[in-house]
Amino acid sequence: MDPRVRVGSVELAGPVMAASGTAGYGAELAPYMDLSELGAIVTKSLAAFEWPGNPAPRVAPAGRGMLNAVGLQGPGVEHWLDHTLPGLVATGASVVASIWGRSVDDYRQASRLLADAPRQVVAVEVNLSCPNLEGRSAIFGHDAELSAEVVAATEACARPRWAKLSANTDRIIDVAAAVAAAGAEAVTCINTLLGLAYDPQTLRPVLGAGGGGYSGTSIHPVAVRAVHDVHAALPDLPVVAVGGVAEAWDAVEFFLAGASAVQVGTASFADPAAPLRIQRELLSWAAERGITGMADVAALP
Repeated sequence: MDPRVRVGSVELAGPVMAASGTAGYGAELAPYMDLSELGAIVTKSLAAFEWPGNPAPRVAPAGRGMLNAVGLQGPGVEHWLDHTLPGLVATGASVVASIWGRSVDDYRQASRLLADAPRQVVAVEVNLSCPNLEGRSAIFGHDAELSAEVVAATEACARPRWAKLSANTDRIIDVAAAVAAAGAEAVTCINTLLGLAYDPQTLRPVLGAGGGGYSGTSIHPVAVRAVHDVHAALPDLPVVAVGGVAEAWDAVEFFLAGASAVQVGTASFADPAAPLRIQRELLSWAAERGITGMADVAALP
């Protein structure tokens, strides 16, 4: 069984990555697993500037999932490059740098700062599921034209770009087509779903910011549908799948739907070694069926 997968021009050592927002900025998960075995570590989204994020509380359980409104807190790309990335590179991990911004120009600046990043930063994930100040929609990823502008503006990073899409819109296929035309080599489907929960004691929202992003196993069928629909409409566009992967079968479903690789996120909060555990279980599942490469899974039905 060959564990390697390809996402466009990028070859990864394994089919599973640690998802953005759940694996920190550096080697936080290294005590729990060999990061070099994974496909990649996708960093928490970074801006061109330091950003304080939202008021506490920022995370709360909700049903079978989790709500978060961390608010994209971060030290900024320059600080990450100088102080955090070296420790992550030392583990042997491949790195996908996730970036965000409040405007198209913010994304442009973040991408320029990544131009001289070490070769271990194999791709840039452009987080389009963020609030924006451009005045056309509440979230970049809900507007195909604006999403394309963002992707075009990030060319200066000088490495493959993956556009992370939102399933909170019925235009996800339009957005995927637009970002591909603008230079995205792949899309990541999906980010969190919009959610809200109340505290039974205070009768107020459980998160300090009010609403937040909902993640976990409950959103998995939504993510599988998004991956399927994008792949069916745009079969030549690689899709990185994320959303509710907690065991090997969840990952298999994504590959059946047409994904090129998967990411594990919320499961890491309960089990920090979940990405590698799921990858090993996934590879065992494939090997037991005589599958020699993950790209062959989609051809099984």
